[in-house]
Amino acid sequence: MIRKIVIIEDEAIAAQNLVRLLAETAPQWQIVATLQGVEDSLEWFQQNPSPDVVFTDIHLADGLAFNIFNNVKMECPVVFTTAYDQYALQAFQANGIDYLLKPISKDALLKSVEKIERFSVNNSTTENYVSQLDAMVKLMTQQSHVYKSFFLIPWKDRLIPLAVSDIAYLFVNDGVTRAVTFNEQNYVLDEPLELLMKQLDPDQFFRANRQYIVSKKAVRDIVMWFGSKLRLTLSVPTPEQIVVSKANVTDFKAWFTK
Repeated sequence: MIRKIVIIEDEAIAAQNLVRLLAETAPQWQIVATLQGVEDSLEWFQQNPSPDVVFTDIHLADGLAFNIFNNVKMECPVVFTTAYDQYALQAFQANGIDYLLKPISKDALLKSVEKIERFSVNNSTTENYVSQLDAMVKLMTQQSHVYKSFFLIPWKDRLIPLAVSDIAYLFVNDGVTRAVTFNEQNYVLDEPLELLMKQLDPDQFFRANRQYIVSKKAVRDIVMWFGSKLRLTLSVPTPEQIVVSKANVTDFKAWFTK
C-alpha cells in the first residue's frame, strides 16, 4: 500500500540513512517531505494535508518535537527516532507509541513498517493510536518543561538561528516584536509577547510589563521607583525605561531571587 511519509530530522546523515532504509524496507512508500525543525514543520503541517506516517527525531535544532504536536493535531501514526533516556522510553511503551533507537537498524525499521501496515486510515486502531500519542505528548511536555532554545529568524533567503540564551530582552514597538541580544543585535519576531512568554523558560525570563520581557542575566540594577514600582536597568541599552508595575513587584522579587 502506498503511504505518504514525512521525516523530521535535523541531522542530514541520519535523515539520509532513514530515507535509504525506508527505500529498502517499504519501497512502495512515498516520502513527501523531509523537514529539519519545529518551525518549518509547523509551517508544513499548516499548509499541507496530513501524511500517513511521520518519522521524527525528538531533539531538533530549534526545540523538541513535542512542540510540533502541541500545536498540530496529528491524524496519523508517529514513529519517534530517539536516543532518549529509559524513563521516556517507558512512557512510549506504556502508551503504545512506536519508537526507533538510534542508530536505526533495518530490522527495527522493518518491524515498525509491518506494524504501521496493519493500520487502515479509518479503523479504530489508528484512532486509538492517535489518542495515545496525544496523551503521551501531554505527559512528556509536563515532565520535560519544554521551552525554546532557539528561534529561526527569516532574513532574505535564509533562516538565522537565534539562541534564546543570547537574548537580553524582548519588546514591542509600534506593533512589531523585537528581540535584542547581549551584543545589541536586533531581530524581528513574528509572535506577540503573550505567545513568546509561553515558549520561554519562566525561571530565566520575566514579563516586566505589557511592552517588555527581560532576561534575568540582563538585569544590572533595580531601583525603587515612585508608586511602589521598580525601575530596571539592563546591561544593554533599551529604547525607554523599563518599569515593573506595583502589581508585579512581588512576583518579580520572587522570580529574581529564585
